[in-house]
Amino acid sequence: MSTRLSLCFALAVCIAAAAEFPPPATDIPATGAKQKATAVLAGGCFWGVEAVFERLKGVSDVVSGYAGGSRITAEYEVVSSGVTGHAESVKITFDPSQVSYGRLLQVYFAIAHDPTTLNRQGPDSGTQYRSAIFYATDDQKRVAEAYIDQLNKSKVFPRTIVTQVVPLKGFYDAEDYHQHYIDHHPNDPYVVYNDLPKIKHLQQQFPDLLKPHR
Repeated sequence: MSTRLSLCFALAVCIAAAAEFPPPATDIPATGAKQKATAVLAGGCFWGVEAVFERLKGVSDVVSGYAGGSRITAEYEVVSSGVTGHAESVKITFDPSQVSYGRLLQVYFAIAHDPTTLNRQGPDSGTQYRSAIFYATDDQKRVAEAYIDQLNKSKVFPRTIVTQVVPLKGFYDAEDYHQHYIDHHPNDPYVVYNDLPKIKHLQQQFPDLLKPHR
């Protein structure tokens, strides 16, 4: 890991978090009844992305895994080669009556990663670290595409968003040692430089979305 690159990434996240992030103008309306839905998002190393979303109210589970490739090659050592088509991803289970899909995307773009870097997040490079939204329904596709267009038009980022919006064909859980990695390894240098700043910015920018006592 390059400490210099990690520090630069932390600074970039800080700058993005300080920007005005509008809520999505297009969203999926809640029915009012308690229910479950899932979202699959990729934004670089899944450790930090997982840690961000598991702190949100209405989110009951977040799993680190792989999307975009086949089940046969969904293993960390193989995915890390960058040739399997997978992206390190998280599957978020949430209650739309408490947090909407659009609000999850707001956190995804504002906090979880830099959506303007192609096949790179901080010190990590390769297609397995790409920015991607894997939609499961037409509504998710519609909201994701509309929000990207909204953010690009409002010039929230100095560069164009490169996030892919592609259909979800399968999600495969990552190995056990990747799950809740930050909770188990808060002093890992990679976590300290790349992931803990995200959590701090989440707490500062979206306090209303946080679960109590996290």
